[in-house]
Amino acid sequence: MELGSVILLLFLFSSAINATKRDVSFGEDYVRPRARKALAIPWQSNKDTSNGPHQVHISLAGENQMRVTWITDSSSYPSTVQYGTTPGTYPYTSTGDTTSYSYLLYTSGTIHHATIGPLVPNTTYYYRLSNQGPEFKFKSPQNEFPITFAVVGDLGQTDWTTSTLAHIKKCDYDVLLLPGDLSYADYQQRLWDTFGDLVQPLASERPWMVTEGNHEKERIWVLESGFQAYNSRWKMPYEESGSSSNLYYSFDVAGVHVVMLGSYTDYDEGSDQYAWLKSDLARVDRDKTPWLIVVLHAPWYNSNWAHHGEGDAMMASMEPLLYGAGVDLVLAGHVHAYERSKRVYKGKVDSCGPMHITIGDGGNREGLARRYHNPKPSWSVFREASFGHGELQIVNSTHAFWSWHRNGDDELVTSDDVWITSLVGSGCIMKPSHELRKILMSP
Repeated sequence: MELGSVILLLFLFSSAINATKRDVSFGEDYVRPRARKALAIPWQSNKDTSNGPHQVHISLAGENQMRVTWITDSSSYPSTVQYGTTPGTYPYTSTGDTTSYSYLLYTSGTIHHATIGPLVPNTTYYYRLSNQGPEFKFKSPQNEFPITFAVVGDLGQTDWTTSTLAHIKKCDYDVLLLPGDLSYADYQQRLWDTFGDLVQPLASERPWMVTEGNHEKERIWVLESGFQAYNSRWKMPYEESGSSSNLYYSFDVAGVHVVMLGSYTDYDEGSDQYAWLKSDLARVDRDKTPWLIVVLHAPWYNSNWAHHGEGDAMMASMEPLLYGAGVDLVLAGHVHAYERSKRVYKGKVDSCGPMHITIGDGGNREGLARRYHNPKPSWSVFREASFGHGELQIVNSTHAFWSWHRNGDDELVTSDDVWITSLVGSGCIMKPSHELRKILMSP
């Protein structure tokens, strides 16, 4: 063999080894690391060591308002939030209310919800709960572009979950979106407590906006109604957005209107959710919020074998509303893998339809969905069965940058990214807002 050929072979071999080290294999060809065990978090340690507020998380609750939620093991603790912009100094106080629930032989602690504000945008606040330490802090979101969302679905409580959360913590995000399947408690209510403690370091510092998944149902015929833990623990701004149910709602942040839909409550044309969605979309002002995002659990466009077609009925009912309103992006979970579509409507590529992203790969204990249908549908751009999270940076009224970050051997790897032009920026939103409202509000 000639010397040149030997050198070429050595170069190719070295390149292959380096590529493996850099983990640059993407998409369906990627061979992911082995599954990891569920976390063993001692439940009783909460009551032994908390002696006050724990399971703290925050969520948006209207313009320049924040809802703070926490749990105490005794009802004797007041539902007060003391807060200010200087560590250790709390010139403002807000008092909320409490709730609790029983489920079979389990009784929750006292769940506190208190709304604070008005807040100054893009400002760090320090706060303490129930008139005692420790001190927590959060940053209020921006009220103008740019703004960054962290996106993760089907989170659970495994070693992969902790890896995902560690990667999200490195992201300088403003708001986290979670399209369902939070704790994977699945009737074991103590796992809601361990989940609350697991996410507290992140969820107490940035607002977490969630919608329900199938694992939040926890309905037992005759004995227990559904969504008791979810509705009690994760109160979202449904009343503030004119909804009658915590299972679907909307909110504005910076120049983005976000609609959180419920895949597991009625969604047909005669349902309350359908009527609310029409009304909510009709009120959207694209001058004020040029970006329109929808979050739900069961994906409408899914080429994975797992849960294939489960979102079809909801899509048949609601997809025309989303298309008519000019929704830019639909984020879903449920399928334990990642997939990104082109802009699509009624099963066909459509430059004025939403882009769909499935991101149900936060770290759940059920593992990943490896099998995809082939050939790949024309609307599918990228798909991979790996754990990870997404980041959506809305740069301005017309452009955003999406990236999906795989958890590969605990390293943060950007596996997919794309620049997105809003439908406002692309010229698809041409109708005057009053005409659009007329279409959406028609019987």
